[in-house]
This record gives sequence, structure tokens and C-alpha cells, in this order.
Amino acid sequence: MSDTPFGFGLPPEEPENGDEGKKKDPAGGGQGSGGQGGDNPFGANPFGFGGLPGMGGLPGMGGPGGADNPFAAMFGSLNPNDLGAAFQQLGQMLSYEGGPVNWDMAKQIARQVVAQGTSDGTKDASVGPAEKAAVEEAVRLADLWLDGVTSLPSGASTAVAWSRAEWVEATLPAWQQLVDPVAERVGAAMGDVLPEEMQAMAGPLIGMMRSMGGAMFGQQIGQAVGALAGEVVGSTDVGLPLGPAGKAALLPLNIETFGKDLGVPKDEVRLYLALREAAHQRLFAHVPWLRSHLFGAVEGYARGIKVDTSKLEEAVGQLDPTHPEQLQEALQQGMFQPEDTPEQKAALARLETALALVEGWVDAVVHEAAKSRLTSADALRETLRRRRASGGPAEQTFATLIGLELRPRRLRDASRLWASLTDARGVDGRDDLWEHPDMLPTASDLDDPDGFVHREHLDFSEIDKMLGEAAQRDGDDEGKDDSAK
Repeated sequence: MSDTPFGFGLPPEEPENGDEGKKKDPAGGGQGSGGQGGDNPFGANPFGFGGLPGMGGLPGMGGPGGADNPFAAMFGSLNPNDLGAAFQQLGQMLSYEGGPVNWDMAKQIARQVVAQGTSDGTKDASVGPAEKAAVEEAVRLADLWLDGVTSLPSGASTAVAWSRAEWVEATLPAWQQLVDPVAERVGAAMGDVLPEEMQAMAGPLIGMMRSMGGAMFGQQIGQAVGALAGEVVGSTDVGLPLGPAGKAALLPLNIETFGKDLGVPKDEVRLYLALREAAHQRLFAHVPWLRSHLFGAVEGYARGIKVDTSKLEEAVGQLDPTHPEQLQEALQQGMFQPEDTPEQKAALARLETALALVEGWVDAVVHEAAKSRLTSADALRETLRRRRASGGPAEQTFATLIGLELRPRRLRDASRLWASLTDARGVDGRDDLWEHPDMLPTASDLDDPDGFVHREHLDFSEIDKMLGEAAQRDGDDEGKDDSAK
């Protein structure tokens, strides 16, 4: 991860045809540094919004000419025609009055990044009829195979084949729900550092800071989501439901890139990835509390973000309005840090365990469905496990956005536990555990899977039935009292 958070420069203009950028990256698409923190779930700079995969040469992304001074990157190398566009973008930044993130800017920049293509030279393209038909057939067959290995019915009412640009459009609402709580917490801190009696006098400055903050978040999110669009193969790559409910989505162009060096037939790669997408869709469609459980853990993490107000106050006090890049430099000095409290640790543990259980269940049921039908099932399973558990582009992008790694660290443990549950209790007994969050294995259960498999569990369906009957009786009694009155 780059040391330059909120680094922003002018992205190349998006051409009318959406395929070719008007300006080429002179340095090529270098690979950004990862900046991972080992066992620490946070990188060395959790809010270092820079250096994304394939974005090394973009101004303001840690590339040549933009690493030290993002405003120099924005203005220094532009010709007179581009200078007007740069000032227009700066005007948009300073005039923004919406929420904590300028999502219009995020969408615009994400599409521009997609139009540039990936570092291997692959350009986005519309999905043709043949590819759409192949995806629909793969998802239909995947659902048929999954019917025999899980009691959860199909969760996909439609199967769609997306281009990278379509993936951006479809997933931005989910990114908004994930990122807004963090951006709002940071933005509030930026406006609250001045004493109350000074805030009225400093109103324009505070407004400018909030506008710039929203724009900078928007630009970085747009760049990150645009880069991620060149890597993902479906709508559930990060273990969260990013796309619309009921839509199993695959990206044919990225599937082809993913399977290019695996030595596996393209049809098998597509079908295996369709199995994973369809399995995720079943889980999120028929476990109604799961989405809010995962997103709530991210919000819990956001509430624990601590802002070093002393550094922010110092930065505001020394800010020269004629040099707004000073705020940029101040933001990279580690003011936003995860607060090491029991609540913060609990939110992280809750999210990591939930992600491991989701990915472990998908891994187990997909393997069961594919092992006797696809000759490459074992190889594809191992490839996806490594890609998911070692922190692939999807996880790195999310870490870049909010400092949180969506890495299911205990994927293999969770997969073994679900497989053991299948052997001991059958498919129905295993899937019944998704009826209530309190019935699911915990982090300690992943350490002792045999103990959990053979433990007696409460039947929450019976408890819910009793509570429902009690509520019905109370309602009937109230109705009788009203009639008597």
C-alpha cells in the first residue's frame, strides 16, 4: 500500500467508445506495493489510499510524478487543453456538498480506470450473445448440481454476464454501504477539531475540508473499484453480496484471464466459478440475517476508528489556504488508526469468523458437487483457496479503502468443519445451522471441530415457534379487551 493516502490526480479522460483511453500511461501499468501487515489484520498504513494493482503509472497513485505532490501531478505536466479539465475537477471537489463520499466522482473515475484496461493490456468490451448464453447455461447447470449437495434452494432468479463497466455500475451501491460509515467517521472528525466558538468563523474552511474529503474519498474509491473490476470473476469474490439480490453474475473477460495459465478447459473454469457464484447466492438469499450480520461487523469496525485530533488540530492551524496540498500531506501522518479496544477486536473477530464460515461452506458444497463431475475440480479448488486466503486483489482493494482485510484466514478449518458436519448430520443437519447466528460455529469451534460436530445444539426453530404462539395469544387477548371496551 502506498504511503500517500488520498493521493489524487487527474485520471485520463474516458473516450466515447469506452474502449481506448485518450492518454496512455507512459510508465506502463506497474504493480503497486501491497503493504500488508503480516498477521496484523491492518496494513502498515490502513488509510494509505495509493498504489493499487495495475495503477502504478497513474498520477496521484504513487507513480512517477505524483508520489510526493499530488497537486503537482494534477497540474504540473498538463497541456493547456487539459488544464481546463483539471480546474473543472478541482471546482467539483470544492463545490461538493453531499455525504461523506462523492459517489458521482467515484463512479466517473471507476469507469475511466476500466476504460484504460488492465496492466496486461486487456481492454474491457461488451459481452456478446454467445458469452451471455454460455454464462446462463453454466449457472443453470451449477444450480442443478448444487440441488443434490445442499438443502438451500436456488437463490438466483437470473444469470447475467457483465462487462467490467457493468460490474462497476452494479456494485457501487454495496460499496457505498460499506465505505460510508468509515468516511463519515473520518469526515466528522475533520470538521470537529476546532473549538465550538471558532467553528462559526472557520465555516468556509471546514466546508472546504469536508468537500475535499468527500472528493478525495470518491476519487480513491473510484480508482480502487475500477482496478478491482479488472480482477473479479463474479459478484461475490470478496465474500460479500456486492451485486443485486437474486442475480448470479460472471465476468467472461476476467474468467478467461483467470484460467489462461491453468491448463484447464475454459468450459470447466467457467462452470466451477458458476458453482461458487450460485452457492453464494443460495446462502445470501435464504439466510436473511447474514447480509446485515456481515455489513454490521464492518460498521462496528468503523465506530471504533480513532482520530488523533491533536495532529488534525495542528494540521488545520497551520493550513495555508493557498497551498491545499498541505492537508494532503497531513493526512498521511497516521491520524486515522484502528482503536485497539475489546469492542474493536470483537468486531474484527466477528467479521473474520463469519467470512471464514461463508467461504468454508461454499468451498465444501462446491467441492462435493464438482469432485465427481469435473476432472480439474481439485486443482481449481486449490487455486481458489490460495487466491482467497492469501489476500488477492479483492481483499487488497478493500484494505485500501477502509483499512480492513476481508481475508478468511481460517478458510481451510471452516471447510473441514462443514465437511465433518455433513458426514455426521447429513446435508439438512449441516444447513440447518444457518437458521440462527447463535447456532453457527465460533472461532473457538474452528479449533475443536469434532467437539462442535458432536455437541447438542438448541433448536431455535422451536423457540421461535413458541415465541410466535405467545405473541399471537397476546394479540388475541388485546383484541378481546378492545371488544369489551
